[in-house]
Amino acid sequence: MFAVDNSKQADIIPFVSRLIADDFSRTSPAADLAIVNGRLWTGNKSQPWVAALASRGERIVAAGSTDDVKKLIDSKTLVIDLQGKLALPGFIDGHTHFIEGGFHLLSVDLRDAPAPEEFSRRIGNHAAKLAAGRWITGGDWDHERWPGAALPTKDLIDRLTPNNPVFVSRLDGHMGLANSAALTMAGIKKETKDPLGGTIVRDPKTGEPTGILKDDAQSLVYRVIPEPTEAERDEALKASLAEAARFGVTSIQDITPWPDYDAYKRFRDASRLTVRVYARTPMSQWKRQADAIARQGAGDDWLRLGGLKAFMDGSLGSTTALFFEPFNDAPNTAGLMVDDNIPEGKLKQNIKDADKAGLQCSVHAIGDRANNILLDYFEQVARENGARDRRFRIEHAQHLIPADIPRLSKLGVIASMQPYHAIDDGRWAEKRLGPVRIKSGYVFRSLLDTGATLAFGSDWYVAPLSPILGIHAAVTRQTIDGKNPRGWIPEEKITVEEAVRAYTASGAYAEFGEKNKGSFEFGKLTDLVVLSQDIFHIDPDEIQNTKVIHTIVGGRVVYGK
Repeated sequence: MFAVDNSKQADIIPFVSRLIADDFSRTSPAADLAIVNGRLWTGNKSQPWVAALASRGERIVAAGSTDDVKKLIDSKTLVIDLQGKLALPGFIDGHTHFIEGGFHLLSVDLRDAPAPEEFSRRIGNHAAKLAAGRWITGGDWDHERWPGAALPTKDLIDRLTPNNPVFVSRLDGHMGLANSAALTMAGIKKETKDPLGGTIVRDPKTGEPTGILKDDAQSLVYRVIPEPTEAERDEALKASLAEAARFGVTSIQDITPWPDYDAYKRFRDASRLTVRVYARTPMSQWKRQADAIARQGAGDDWLRLGGLKAFMDGSLGSTTALFFEPFNDAPNTAGLMVDDNIPEGKLKQNIKDADKAGLQCSVHAIGDRANNILLDYFEQVARENGARDRRFRIEHAQHLIPADIPRLSKLGVIASMQPYHAIDDGRWAEKRLGPVRIKSGYVFRSLLDTGATLAFGSDWYVAPLSPILGIHAAVTRQTIDGKNPRGWIPEEKITVEEAVRAYTASGAYAEFGEKNKGSFEFGKLTDLVVLSQDIFHIDPDEIQNTKVIHTIVGGRVVYGK
């Protein structure tokens, strides 16, 4: 046994890999899997490209030339000849609502409904297939696609859903539309007061609820929606796993309600997981996770606890992200602070207690004021609790005042960002914030240039799960309406390699997993994806058309032949 400092011994790595492969072929059984004749980007700066790799069990045992790997092949080895195609370490999605995404796959799809009429038609058609009393949820509608971008109201759907309560979410999850049946069940009427951290949108003439509920006001309906059964949750997880395999996602860093964690455990125990899960449960219940780890351990390579998630504010699309100045197109509000930090300072105490217990804290912050307050909390907690490898994370880190951009690197805070949001929100974000504030939003290039760790994810179900679309977004910044072919805020573009690293090696670092995955190196997990095109060498505009040919997790092919 020996160790190599990759940062100082770049020239020795290929030599060591060859020695290991030669020794393995003499003394050990043959490889279970061999990938040959490809272009493999390793993520290892000391040996960035190889042509082949071999694995036994779930682990890589060699990465080098095809000739070296062929020495490890026998009649029982599964050999995949890439014929020159590109392979990457498996994509690590740094931010998912994974099982909820499965429920959305199984529900009505409103994401691309181009107008209120189509929105209504799809809900009505879906309701016609359901038994009376069955809830309609999910949806992921986007009113910014509609002419005039007016918010929907219950009047659009009431006549089409007389027998089914409805609560369909905007794609960001920070507001939803309830029909009259759902409002009645939730006890929401004209006299109902706005809850802390939320808004009940009302008709300006009558004062009656329109059906739109923002942020914590949504909980008034959520509490009357029946909890899914175990079988229903398992069905959603099965759908999500198929979606992940299709897109080359081999690991997720999930936002995990405790019932979802139980579903992951059921699948883990039955060897049904095909994606590795880093589960981040609610920070407000940090002690429950700490107790679970003390009782059963953090987990294994397939399912692991250790992270927590909280919210500072809402979203830009719902005008609930917290800013220092009001929205340009909604001057009556500068957003809101949500329940996790009401009264103000409550979140800091939870961060301090959870950090002291050794858990990783990640917090949703979108508006510039929300990010500023959160960075202050992180700085204060690190000082008060003392030095340790804590890897605080900001989920989204979407809009920053310029002075806060270098603070993430200085404080060691990971920017957990979702590049697809930039090309989606870029259609309309400037009308919210104006031409000056928008320049310090979605600042991928600026954060990397200050030395911050940038880890990418999708925020699925909020955005598509596909890392390929995320890489295309980060590299081109072409908004999905086609109106910015040269890139929206183009100075914040990053390179293909930087984007791939944010979905692989940096993603592994963001969950304390860098010794186990995120690159092709001896002893690491054999998680990889094979692509139809070499995204490093094609026109960046074409990246979005790249398909996944194989997804391999732990040496097992979970997608492709």
